[in-house]
Amino acid sequence: MKHIYYNGDFITLENYEIESMLVEDGIIKKVGSLEKILSYKDNKTNLMNLNGKTMMPSFIDAHSHFSGVANNFLKVNLENCKNFKDIEETLKSFKIEKEIQNNIWILAEGYDHNYLDEKSHPKKEIIDKVLPNNPVVLQHKSGHVGVFNTMALQLLNITSKTTSSEGGLIEKVNGQPTGYMEENTFLHYLNKIPLPNMDDLLSSYQKAQEQYLSYGITTIQDGMSYESMIPIYQNLINEKQLKLDLVSYIPPQNSQKFFSNFKEHIRQYKNNFKIGGYKIFLDGSPQGRTAWMRTPYMDSPNYFGYNTMTDLEVEKAIEIGIATNMQLLAHCNGDKAAEQFINSIKKYGTTTQNTRPVMIHAQFLGIDQIDALKKYNIIPSFFISHIFHWGDIHIKNFGYERASKISPANTTLKKNVIFTFHQDSPVLQPNMFETIWCAVTRKTKTKKILGEDEKISVLNAIKAVTINSAYQYFEENEKGSIKEGKTADFIIIDKNPLKIDIDEIKDIKILETIKQGNTLFRCK
Repeated sequence: MKHIYYNGDFITLENYEIESMLVEDGIIKKVGSLEKILSYKDNKTNLMNLNGKTMMPSFIDAHSHFSGVANNFLKVNLENCKNFKDIEETLKSFKIEKEIQNNIWILAEGYDHNYLDEKSHPKKEIIDKVLPNNPVVLQHKSGHVGVFNTMALQLLNITSKTTSSEGGLIEKVNGQPTGYMEENTFLHYLNKIPLPNMDDLLSSYQKAQEQYLSYGITTIQDGMSYESMIPIYQNLINEKQLKLDLVSYIPPQNSQKFFSNFKEHIRQYKNNFKIGGYKIFLDGSPQGRTAWMRTPYMDSPNYFGYNTMTDLEVEKAIEIGIATNMQLLAHCNGDKAAEQFINSIKKYGTTTQNTRPVMIHAQFLGIDQIDALKKYNIIPSFFISHIFHWGDIHIKNFGYERASKISPANTTLKKNVIFTFHQDSPVLQPNMFETIWCAVTRKTKTKKILGEDEKISVLNAIKAVTINSAYQYFEENEKGSIKEGKTADFIIIDKNPLKIDIDEIKDIKILETIKQGNTLFRCK
């Protein structure tokens, strides 16, 4: 099937402008003037009139948690809760509305202590008050900390004698766990919770794909895949239920089960799934005050956050990546975590360059650290939407001057270091136009500007979520721009982001999302 697109704006992200484009069998065959492209028309060609709308490459998700987005369709949403009372009422209503029986696990997500009236995390007693007969866990919006109720603690065998894992915390009062946990410890117990039934899970994965498509995304990531997810992936692959290209990243240790089950998916797509490499966590989150910093938090002169891995553990992960020729993604929010990652890579010289290691989030990456990224071909993937969603919290935690240096995109650009942007969904909705707007305006919720000098152009912000992200995945020759021979992955939008006021960018509507020449989403 042939399609000719015409009568609209085309953002090619190449060094040319076009009037029209021919797509055939999911590939961009020809681009150029309308007269030239129409010369390829035959009786099997569909003429696609854009009616003045804009066509551009579809978005490529540089980092998120696809399974997390899917699972959120099965969880209680606490994002609108303003205080502990709201949390109690929301939990109670969820159990009644869903007719959940006693002893069944209930998972909730999205609370943010920074925006609760109490300015603190709830404890097990808050949950016990309304759900004493169900094991319950509340996951913080950052994804890195959370709270278990009494029944959950009992089922997980967490007692006064249970100790925290390195790079984690089990909070205790008078020797007894309060239910609140952080980082590695929280994630360890979170992964011990039984999965929902497979039918419900597969349904939620389809909903997650629809959500990504509605935001114009056609390549997605599962930023940390655990062994428990293997049967889910197998179902998605065998039943050919993946509409989007899914790139999975796995723990470097104990990865053999992934390799044995997905031999044909290692660094290459089959049925839209590939294993892209490994993922490690070096620290936590700045809004959760667990990011590992070189200088202390504002109101705590002796507190720097903390690391979640030792130097030896990071180096071992790098060695595994080198030995298997696999890409390594490292979660680094604080500049001390960034330092640890850079210094660990330095020990191996340029041997990691061909694997394009990625520094995920890189929020407080120091200006003095950027040259090292260039030398070792480390790609920073900035969580730049933090500026809007938590910028005011960062000012409180780090001071205005220090917070203004968050996600230094313009300095990185000037130093010719390739970078990408992401939303870390389900932490935030996978809204790429909001991300582009954040990079261009750098406004907080209270309309402060965090880093005037770090603003970048709309075009460069678009590249960070298209062609740069394709490069991050080693797919720059197949995706990310409108060029002959590349995959026909596009979006059609109602306004041209290069021609409107920058404050309108966040409100651009995705009218159509096209994957390999096929329309998978159309705005109703």
